[in-house]
Amino acid sequence: MAKPALGIRHLRDPLVLAATGVGSGFVPFAPGTAGAALGALLWWVALADLAVGLQAGIVAAAFVAGALAAESVVRRYGVGDEPAIVVDEMVGIAVALLAAPKSLPWALAAFVLFRLADVLKPWPIGWADRNVKGGFGIMLDDLLAGLLAAAILVIARWVLAAAEG
Repeated sequence: MAKPALGIRHLRDPLVLAATGVGSGFVPFAPGTAGAALGALLWWVALADLAVGLQAGIVAAAFVAGALAAESVVRRYGVGDEPAIVVDEMVGIAVALLAAPKSLPWALAAFVLFRLADVLKPWPIGWADRNVKGGFGIMLDDLLAGLLAAAILVIARWVLAAAEG
């Protein structure tokens, strides 16, 4: 008997709820953007005022939990890197935001940079997306996209600080 495709009807499953960002991955247009927006909102409300080391620890734990949830959903429902699985975008944007102060312009810059990296998938992001499978693979390319966005933000902050003297 074939396993059912992942759908909104599966939100009763706590792992689907987690992997789909409490259902934000089921929006009909740009579910990855919806998941990243939810992740950015959660960062703003719950993490932005914490020390960056504590933020990084929480994000690392979320990465592990997200990989486990995604792996479980992939196995249970027989799907791959389903667009509805957005826990990876939620964690990836949080990684990008580790390099941003709590300010709307910096948060928007992190969001745009992360989504560009996630969509365009430059090396090594594209390589990871094509070659690493399962829950870890689902999470890895977005982790790398978040790291790339964070690196660009760190450089931008350094350049701006140097320019200000």
